[in-house]
Amino acid sequence: MPLHRVLRELNYNTPSPIQEQAIPLLLQGRDLLGCAQTGTGKTASFALPILHQLHEKPRNMSSKCCRSLILAPTRELALQIGKSFSTYGKHVRFKQTMVYGGVGMQPQIQAMRPGVDVLVATPGRLLDLIEQKFINLSEVEFFVLDEVDRMLDMGFLRDVKRIVAMLPPRRQSLFFSATLAQSIVDLAKSILNNPAHVSITPEATTAEKIAHSVCFLDREDKKPLLEKLLREQSGMTGQNLTIVFSRTKHGANKLAKHLCLAGFPSEAIHGNKSQAQREKALERFKKGLAPVLVATDVAARGVDVKAVGLVVNFDLPNEPEAYVHRIGRTARAGAEGKAVSFCSEDELEYLRDIEKTIKMPIDAWTDHQWHSATLASAHEAAKNRRLTSNGPKPEKKPQPSSQRRNHRRGR
Repeated sequence: MPLHRVLRELNYNTPSPIQEQAIPLLLQGRDLLGCAQTGTGKTASFALPILHQLHEKPRNMSSKCCRSLILAPTRELALQIGKSFSTYGKHVRFKQTMVYGGVGMQPQIQAMRPGVDVLVATPGRLLDLIEQKFINLSEVEFFVLDEVDRMLDMGFLRDVKRIVAMLPPRRQSLFFSATLAQSIVDLAKSILNNPAHVSITPEATTAEKIAHSVCFLDREDKKPLLEKLLREQSGMTGQNLTIVFSRTKHGANKLAKHLCLAGFPSEAIHGNKSQAQREKALERFKKGLAPVLVATDVAARGVDVKAVGLVVNFDLPNEPEAYVHRIGRTARAGAEGKAVSFCSEDELEYLRDIEKTIKMPIDAWTDHQWHSATLASAHEAAKNRRLTSNGPKPEKKPQPSSQRRNHRRGR
């Protein structure tokens, strides 16, 4: 069996919990709604059953058609999924291509012309090629929507519904997500057919092997504290790479430039970078030529680098679920990792939302010269008021819609 052979070559002896539960259900042909933290082996849990079916029941594809469609929110994640299919399908005869923006269309059009077994795509470019009659979804047997929470968060709900409407009704559909918000459950009900549910971890929990802490400090003190952390991290062996999260694209560029001038070779990745620029930055990061990657949420989704030992939230995310995804960039494949979050006065509300979402307090790291006891006390006082108050909780101040749009664009 080709898949058994490649698993032996990869020294895969024990399936992860998501793989152990999902693979038997998928081999039975069930639709699936799977919830598991990032870095737990979700890709193999759907790639292996699909490759098994392609091997057991090969067939010729019609021109411009695909047998399996895997939809991902970002180019980086699409590339990661495509690489996994190539790795696991090393001894399986199948055709695969990837369709995503930021690169020329013509090679993708050429690759789709004879038809493929596996198509990994991002929604925007896929719809572009469908509208130009270069891709036909009428023969899809397996449909995978990966990172559904991020897909919805990025505003792809309408695109996803348009794509699903083009799929044949008889198909096997799989949803995978790190969280299961009500919007995801509602979408699953409208698309999946009597799905099996697999939930490996509670909603929005953090990986056990990540030691995470928060630093209370003034905004102008964030850069010197970051430099202190990077000096310590540069002396680590093995897990010496760092991902620093910025809330905006402009902030990521500015911070990466500052770190380079301070003696910390850094690269920035975000949505305004071309695919070639992003791939070059990731390659330099992986090789340790630029051991610091400054990223926005969307650009970092799908970054799977095992040597990342530290994640720094230079800006706290304004959406609490993003915290789980960010710190999940470390402690990959069973390794341990550290996550440090910077919290200034204007971010205290974000921190309260994060702790409420992950259902646990984040320990404060005070052993540095920029610690603000005033902010730490304000945070503790706000928590105590929530715990002791019997009256209605204060209503959260709504964020202006224009500011919310700018936050989304900033990623």
